Amino acid sequence: MKKVLIGFVAVVVLFEVLSAIEMYFLGATYESLKDLWRPDMDRLMWVYQVLLIVGAFFFVFIFSKGYEGKGVMEGVRYGLYIGIWMGLGFAYGTYAMIAIPYSLAMTWFISTIVQYVLAGIVAALVFGKIPMVTSVKPAA
Repeated sequence: MKKVLIGFVAVVVLFEVLSAIEMYFLGATYESLKDLWRPDMDRLMWVYQVLLIVGAFFFVFIFSKGYEGKGVMEGVRYGLYIGIWMGLGFAYGTYAMIAIPYSLAMTWFISTIVQYVLAGIVAALVFGKIPMVTSVKPAA
């Protein structure tokens, strides 16, 4: 459970940093679409933080349950799968319901995949690679 907690904290920090980077690059786009967002959105940002924390925990927890100790590529694969799953629902689900530009939906989809691949790498690094056991020859 110690590695789950360490991975959880590391992924939360990663998600927060990536969120700040997203705001830097997409801030002007978000501002141009301000009429589409909830008028009380700033007051409800705590919901986003709760979702980020819960999502990060379950991302790492589920990784730990299927962890095979194969190294960083295991984290890349896991992050890719989760990123595609989450990105499709988030980006294109929002695109289907709200009049956002397609370019924003595609940016969200791609950035979600990148975010989860990076989170998968972080999780794999926290859990480490399990050393392979080689067969031991019996003493003669």
